[in-house]
Amino acid sequence: MRKPKVVILGAGYGGLMTATRLQKMVSVNEADITLVNKHDYHYETTWLHEASAGTLHHDRCRYQIKDVIDTSRVNFVQDTVKLIKKDEKKVILENGELEYDYLVIALGAHPETFGIQGLKEYAFTISNINSARQIREHIEYQFATYNTEEVKDDTRLTIVVGGAGFTGIEFLGELANRVPELCREYDIDHKKVRIICVEAAPTALPGFDPELVEYAVEHLQRKGVEFKIGTMIKECTENGIVVAKDDKTEEIKAGTVIWAAGVRGNSIVEESGFEAMRGRVKVEKDLRAPGHEDVFIIGDCSLIINEETDRPYPPTAQIAMQQGEVCAKNLAALIRGQGELIEFKPDIKGTVASLGEDDAVGVVFGKKLVGSKASFMKKMIDNRALYMVGGASLVMKKGKFKLF
Repeated sequence: MRKPKVVILGAGYGGLMTATRLQKMVSVNEADITLVNKHDYHYETTWLHEASAGTLHHDRCRYQIKDVIDTSRVNFVQDTVKLIKKDEKKVILENGELEYDYLVIALGAHPETFGIQGLKEYAFTISNINSARQIREHIEYQFATYNTEEVKDDTRLTIVVGGAGFTGIEFLGELANRVPELCREYDIDHKKVRIICVEAAPTALPGFDPELVEYAVEHLQRKGVEFKIGTMIKECTENGIVVAKDDKTEEIKAGTVIWAAGVRGNSIVEESGFEAMRGRVKVEKDLRAPGHEDVFIIGDCSLIINEETDRPYPPTAQIAMQQGEVCAKNLAALIRGQGELIEFKPDIKGTVASLGEDDAVGVVFGKKLVGSKASFMKKMIDNRALYMVGGASLVMKKGKFKLF
């Protein structure tokens, strides 16, 4: 009897969790499992803001996939997914193709530019290890170049962050800590530096507790961050951005523009013919794609409605990892042809946004936290994510131990 072929696309939080759980549940005689990823490493997306600001080396944010999967149980293929031919049950890769009986799509997200002119050309995005390195090096280059020029261009030292959501606020926290160090290193007057955050929504951290939002904004303002709330970016240019508020437009000249205002699911999902909204498929309760009993979609490519609010859950690492666990259990049930498939119910234990090394805001188990207590919890959450995938050895290698 032929063994079923399970193909997992993407080794982000959801895909890697599926692979590491499934390798423990299913024997090598029951199924062939293949994990496909563009790189030979997994990176902690939730740490990229630190690497981008230069407060954490990018190598700390990643680890080798082969360090956490059992290569005798899971076949790892380093390649780029180009298309899914769901009618033929095939995945087209850059360097070949794979057939599947069961497919897990966990391809992650792309930045969503909402059609704003010039963003793709002139703004940086905090989207992967390479973009994080590029942002860090670009900011350092601007500081290093400033004092070498006869005519000083202060706009070199202006950094605009588009978006005051989770990623934007966390990046601002790291940046506000990094800038004084850069000023000392490159003999620059700190007063010359401007960090400006532009957010179209009427508040920073939309959906967060208002008291915690106020704490976060005031903390960052004390560190020199300027906020332009309820302000839309109309255009990004080579020299900065054009913003609009109350029918008034303003040009802000800046040497660095970083776009951190939203993601969409991977475009391969739509290109492969799945019905999606901004690259995200509204999945069934068991995480399968509607009308496709052999395809699971998890992580940033899936859309799950919170029945209490009637709005989609935000695509977080916490949810992706929980989906990976449920997906693995459901795959094991299908492979063995026994047992009911279980429904996915998110268990939101809390949400914490860091504001730099030693400060944060959040709600954990229904309790509001700020300052060093919240910062401690954030590091615990980061360490727990490592532990869930790679156990204690991965925590010892990559974990965050400077807790206070």
